[in-house]
Amino acid sequence: MNVGILRNIGGQLLKEIPLLKQKPLTQTALGVGASGDKTFPIDKKAEDIIISALEASGEPLTIVSEEFGIKDIRGGGKKVLIDPIDGSKNAIAGIPFYCTSIAVAGGNTIGDIGLSYIVNLINGDEFWAEKDKGAFLNGERIYAQKNNELYLVAYEAQSPKKDIPRIIPLLAKSMKTRCLGATALDLAYLAYGSISIFANPSLSRSFDFGGGWLIVKEAGGIFTDIEGNSLEKVEISLKKSVSLLAAGNENLHKEALKLLKQ
Repeated sequence: MNVGILRNIGGQLLKEIPLLKQKPLTQTALGVGASGDKTFPIDKKAEDIIISALEASGEPLTIVSEEFGIKDIRGGGKKVLIDPIDGSKNAIAGIPFYCTSIAVAGGNTIGDIGLSYIVNLINGDEFWAEKDKGAFLNGERIYAQKNNELYLVAYEAQSPKKDIPRIIPLLAKSMKTRCLGATALDLAYLAYGSISIFANPSLSRSFDFGGGWLIVKEAGGIFTDIEGNSLEKVEISLKKSVSLLAAGNENLHKEALKLLKQ
């Protein structure tokens, strides 16, 4: 498995997924995916494209996908974490901010991820990272924010009544805040230096953040749970298991932790 294979998948997605664009909220759910969330036609189409390409690669793989669940190809092998459409609620609402996220791991934990790929399905931006080889946007090396200015905090609020009060001290200190609705893209643009901090107090699944985890790390960012604990040993599975806190650098991360403890 290599970046070229993942980029070819991204190219196919960019050809076919925009064709599914419809008027807001006109897509009807096909059912419930393995993760427990509703599956819409755009989710199913993206997943079918990805799995078909992975099967054609000829490699033994174990797919962990939001919609399908767990699927072995040629007896199973490296784990491939797939979020076919991250930000699917944006997609079906007609809001142009969603992506596909893929991560490849040689073992059973987040720390075993060695290759990540995220493609913005609106503008075609491709983010990828290989372990110890850096993070890239459209082939150009990228780095997370280097200074300590709390310029923009992005967040996810799956349960606004509970989540937003939890992160209010952090939001209040920021110059700008955004809730963009696609975790993988939030993390990708944090790695690019566009976002200072990303926080999600609710529990996330490994495929929600696996792609972004390596890209942030390879761009020089810091990525833990919201209490500051390492994600290296988090199990790759379909279960919601961990909160998220990513920052452009160590000083920003320390400041975020301090504010979140207030």
